[in-house]
Amino acid sequence: MKTFILSLLLAGGISTAALAQSIADANSKYEAKDYKASGQMYDQALKDGKGGSSDHYNAACSWALAGDKSKAFAHLEKAVEKGWMDISHMKQDSDLSSLRDDKRWAQLVQQLQTKVDKAEANYNKPLKEQLERIHETDQKYRMMLGQVQQEHGPQSEQFQELIRKMQATDKENLQQVQAIIEKHGWPGKSLVGNKASNAAWLVIQHISPEEKEIMEGYLPLLREAAAKGELSKSSVALTEDRVRMYNNQPQVYGSQVRTNPETNKPEFYQIEDEANVDKRRAAVGLEPLREYAKRFGFEYTPAVPAETKK
Repeated sequence: MKTFILSLLLAGGISTAALAQSIADANSKYEAKDYKASGQMYDQALKDGKGGSSDHYNAACSWALAGDKSKAFAHLEKAVEKGWMDISHMKQDSDLSSLRDDKRWAQLVQQLQTKVDKAEANYNKPLKEQLERIHETDQKYRMMLGQVQQEHGPQSEQFQELIRKMQATDKENLQQVQAIIEKHGWPGKSLVGNKASNAAWLVIQHISPEEKEIMEGYLPLLREAAAKGELSKSSVALTEDRVRMYNNQPQVYGSQVRTNPETNKPEFYQIEDEANVDKRRAAVGLEPLREYAKRFGFEYTPAVPAETKK
C-alpha cells in the first residue's frame, strides 16, 4: 500500500504548488487503479531530482502494480537514497509483491537494512519502545470510532463509551509525553526514529480544547524541532491550525475539518486567505486542499484569488 505522506524536497524550476498538484494527480490515478498513468505522472513530477522519499516510494508502488519492475526498482532506490527508512512496511507492502522474486529485491532490502541498523545504533531504544507503545494506545480507540459510529450512531452509549476510553487514554499518554519532554527535550527522529517521534506529536495534537494552553505552549518547541529537521513541517502546520481553531481564529493551512451543524456534513473550518491556502500547504509538504477533502468524503472547490476574478 502506498504511503500518503507528501514530502517535497524541491529543486528549482517547478513551484511547490505545481509539484504538490502533480503528485496529487498521480495519487488520484493510483486510487482509480490506473497504475501506469499514475507512474507516468510520478515520473514527470519527480524528474530532475524533485520530490521526497515518500513520493518515490509511492511511484514505485504504482509501477510495480503496472508491471514495470525496472521503473519500480529505480524509484525504490531513489526513495532509500532520499531517506526512506520503513523497512517493515516495505517488506509487507502488497503493492510490491511482484518485485520480491527479483534478485534486485534482496539487494535493496540488504542496503536498506544496513542503513536502518546504522541509524538505530544511535537511538534511545527504551524511549523508542515507550513512545511506540504510546502510539498504539493513541490509535487503538480512534481506529474503532468509524465502525462503532456506523453501527450504533454517534449518540449511542457504545460510541460515547468509546469516546470516554479514548479521552482517558489521551490524558495518560499526555502525562507520559510531558515527562519525556521534561527529561529529554523533543524526542526527535534522530533520537527515537520517525514512528516514535510522531507518537509524541500525535499526543500533543490530540490534547482537548479544554487544555488548549498546553498545546499552544508546545508550539515553540515543535517549530524548533521542525527547523532542525526533527519533526515534519506539515505536523507543525496541523498543530498551528488546531490551536487557531481552539482559539476561534481562522486556520492557516486548512487542515481542520468540522461537521456543519445544519447539514450534518463535513466541511473545512474557516480558512484565512483561502485563495492562497494551497501555496501555504505546498510550502510545508501538504497536498492540495481538493485532494485532502476527499479523505473526509466531500468535494472542495478552491477559492479564486481576487485578482483573477472578472
